[in-house]
Amino acid sequence: MGRVLALFALGLSLAFAQGRITVWTHFPGPELEWLRAQARTFERTTGTRVEVVEVPFGDIKQKFLLGAPQRQAADVLVTIPHDWLGEMAQAGVVEPMARHVTQGYLADLEPVAVEAFTFRGRLMGLPAFAESVALIYNRRYVAQPPRTWEEFLSLARRHTTGTSFGFLYDIGNPYFNFGFFRAYGAENVFAKDARGNLDPSRLLLGGEVGERALQFIKDLRFRHNLVPEGVDYGVADGAFKDGALAMTLNGPWALGDYKRARIDFGIAPFPTPPGARNPWGPFLGVQGVVVNTYSQNKTAAVNFAKTLVLGNNLVAFNQAGGRIPVSKSAARALERDPVVAGFSRVFPLGTPMPNIPEMGKVWGPWGNAISLAIQRPDSNVGRILETMAQEIQASLGR
Repeated sequence: MGRVLALFALGLSLAFAQGRITVWTHFPGPELEWLRAQARTFERTTGTRVEVVEVPFGDIKQKFLLGAPQRQAADVLVTIPHDWLGEMAQAGVVEPMARHVTQGYLADLEPVAVEAFTFRGRLMGLPAFAESVALIYNRRYVAQPPRTWEEFLSLARRHTTGTSFGFLYDIGNPYFNFGFFRAYGAENVFAKDARGNLDPSRLLLGGEVGERALQFIKDLRFRHNLVPEGVDYGVADGAFKDGALAMTLNGPWALGDYKRARIDFGIAPFPTPPGARNPWGPFLGVQGVVVNTYSQNKTAAVNFAKTLVLGNNLVAFNQAGGRIPVSKSAARALERDPVVAGFSRVFPLGTPMPNIPEMGKVWGPWGNAISLAIQRPDSNVGRILETMAQEIQASLGR
């Protein structure tokens, strides 16, 4: 009898080991090969087959939302932006992860990245890498990054000549400007309720905080004469690639072109603006791994997801595609990489972009407000912000 039970138990374990999970990914090239290598290693160590399927980035969210409840979606998604989490969590298709991980496991991840993957107090995925804007400077003009606003302004003015620019950036883009709103007192776009959840009824971009931030942005054009009319992302990015720009705000996505242009650049936080309450801190966009709550092999899916976010595996991931890990141990292992080192100093200053669906109603009015403020030197920033807040609240039905 005992031998029969033992054989039965062995049969169950083999059946589990011979199970399969499916992974959907939008990764191309070397990052896809990294993921396939991780899948092969997991197969060897657990016996669970991992099928990696490529799905275009533009299709992966909707396909998962529709397919998961019908058991027609992947067990694991690698990766999703954290601002998709609100919609996916509300649809009930992603597995809460808190019961699957230890505090020791989470301690290796930057707290701001864990916050990004938390929705309504629940950890809904495992953050892997992040991006944000930072002050990127051309060492031809700037030997050491400015640590104060006064140093920054002096450098920017010195290099604004007939043949070069001191500082340009995508001045009309709210994403690039959030760091100034944060510096003047906006902890995020929305305030948090007593449970720590973002409350879309409490907008933080207006009032005195918003006026001071918007006035600072306006001053970059009209008072300090640094960012002329007509400058957008393409103009600023092109000037930096051409070697005609000393400093800009941009993110990791731009660095490949800067390297190809043979620009010797450095990365640093933007200095605290004049009269600000807090240090400058950008929006943080985090991508990570989520597990299908309808998965029929959830234990294996969770274990594979956890494996991908281990520090040593994220080092290999960085080496495959250059993404900047949010694992502290991975960042330490890559500390000689100036891109990882530079952005790893910026990320802890950042704020995750809101991961609630209501954020989609904010971008348009916010961008319009910035554009109106910088159109004319006599623009009324207070009135502009009042209109912005009314438009946002109306679009949210409040």
